[in-house]
Amino acid sequence: MLEELKKRVCDLNRLLPAERLVTSTSGNVSGRVPEQPQLVVIKPSGLSFDQMTPDAMVVTDLAGRVIEGTLNPSVDLPNHLYLYNHRPELMGVVHTHSAHATAFAVLGLPIPCCMTGMADEFGGEIPCAPYASNEAENIGASILKAMTRAPAMLCGNHGVFTFAESPEKAVKAAIMCEDAARTMYYALTLRAALGLPMPTPLPPEEVAKWWGRYHSWYGQPEK
Repeated sequence: MLEELKKRVCDLNRLLPAERLVTSTSGNVSGRVPEQPQLVVIKPSGLSFDQMTPDAMVVTDLAGRVIEGTLNPSVDLPNHLYLYNHRPELMGVVHTHSAHATAFAVLGLPIPCCMTGMADEFGGEIPCAPYASNEAENIGASILKAMTRAPAMLCGNHGVFTFAESPEKAVKAAIMCEDAARTMYYALTLRAALGLPMPTPLPPEEVAKWWGRYHSWYGQPEK
């Protein structure tokens, strides 16, 4: 199962530039081994995405000790581990600097839930945690403190973290977060150009309806 997860995490890391969520060597995906949740597979630091192979992935324990691999793990490992250690149901974490979502983070703004698709995926706005320095586990602690039911968090002056019960779902959350931010960016740009009122967030009761339907009926049963 470890070898399978290394391949999955490798493939998901390579998906980040394909989805235009990262540039150069930035960004990272990690996942926990379901049968050995004390083990984490993460992208190596600074390795270009086109050089990535399953064998290049780094395996660590929840204390950050390298168990397998010859390369240094991502510098964001402490923040991934902080989330795993404090939210044991999480099995995947993603970090990106995707442009539109990070623009909201630079301004210290949440992405408001003005779209039914956001209500589906995030159950409300995507919050923005205050800026946190990169020492120790500061970023992970800042994320945890600001967490809602949304599987995504903007980090002030920094970027995006997403987290879910699998690395695949965490990557999907990163894709949908950037999509929501891009749509809101366009909506706000049009609003300013046309002199229209600010977009209105969906009422909480409507958000609850869309979230409830999506998480009850959407998709196919898992085999």
